[in-house]
Amino acid sequence: MSLQTLSPDRVIALIRGAIDFQRSEKGVVPLRLPSKTLDFSPDPSLTMMARMGSGVRLSAITNSPVIELEVEETGLRMLPGPRLAATFDLYVDGTFHARLKALDGPTVVVDAAQPTRPPVIEPGKPSILRFEGLPTRRKQIEIWLPQSAVTRIRALRILAGSSVEPCIDTRRHWVHHGSSISHAMEADSGSTTWSAVAARQCGWQLTNLGFGGQCMLDGFTARAIANLPAQFISLKLGINVVGGDTMRERTFRSALLNFLDIVRDKRPHTPLLIISPILCPVAERHPGPTLRSGSVFRVAERPPELNAGSLSLEKIRAILASTVDKRRATGDTNLHYLDGRELFGEADVHLLPDGLHPNATGQVLMGERFAERWLGKI
Repeated sequence: MSLQTLSPDRVIALIRGAIDFQRSEKGVVPLRLPSKTLDFSPDPSLTMMARMGSGVRLSAITNSPVIELEVEETGLRMLPGPRLAATFDLYVDGTFHARLKALDGPTVVVDAAQPTRPPVIEPGKPSILRFEGLPTRRKQIEIWLPQSAVTRIRALRILAGSSVEPCIDTRRHWVHHGSSISHAMEADSGSTTWSAVAARQCGWQLTNLGFGGQCMLDGFTARAIANLPAQFISLKLGINVVGGDTMRERTFRSALLNFLDIVRDKRPHTPLLIISPILCPVAERHPGPTLRSGSVFRVAERPPELNAGSLSLEKIRAILASTVDKRRATGDTNLHYLDGRELFGEADVHLLPDGLHPNATGQVLMGERFAERWLGKI
């Protein structure tokens, strides 16, 4: 079977859900923040999270019965756990067709018990993923990249003589920003994160700016959101601020207002939903930081005199709700608030194995609830 290789420019034209691209002789890496931002990234972890493909997919119209991807995926292993799988889901005309996994690429190994120890990078090699048995008619194909790995697309190949062209997506555009729960490494694949589940169910195109551990009300993220054409914006805020103990009430209120102002300067009338943290039992009333202890998270104990102005999830929710009320009262009537516990609450705690992150079943449940209660009603 003779295959033809698409040029890097043609590959880039097929990618959706990315903001920018890193190009080299080794291939193309989709980015979920602008490359100029990542050049000055305040945290190497943010750079890695933004290079991971949560919500990113290849979307094309083709009559080829085979699609071959040559990739080098850089996976993540959080000790003592195993390496997270890099899963690629193929949909044909909106229907799930096949799932393939790549495991041979480099691995970034992080020792959760030693947070100050630099990550270790284990070498790897490229993988070839071949999706076969596709209909020979013209059809839309969509390949969701793994949310838990950095994917370098080294080559995309179709049957020689077949046609391929970008899919013109006329669906409404949803831009979402959040933490690791929105990045969703615990999901089974990129197409089964909670935001992807909701977007697919309600017929929206998605740009997911969920970054594990990096939802910190950064101004550059606000600008990235503001620069994207969107019919709906959602911001799931607070858990990383508490988990990292990065702000007190004074700085959080200011950072929140500044973030909203940056978005509203360019998107003054776009429906914008602020979502508070989902349930996290250890941090509901106790300030952070949260630390991994074995397979679960706990909050660090500290002297009571350090707690003045500190933030718990209860305080975060109160600040978010009151900020939305005040801004709506002064004219921003397209600003809305959702308590995250409506998406994942006390009845769902059995789906929270580490006490912080919903598992794959919890991710799907959150997506279905968000589709029913919000996205499907816009």
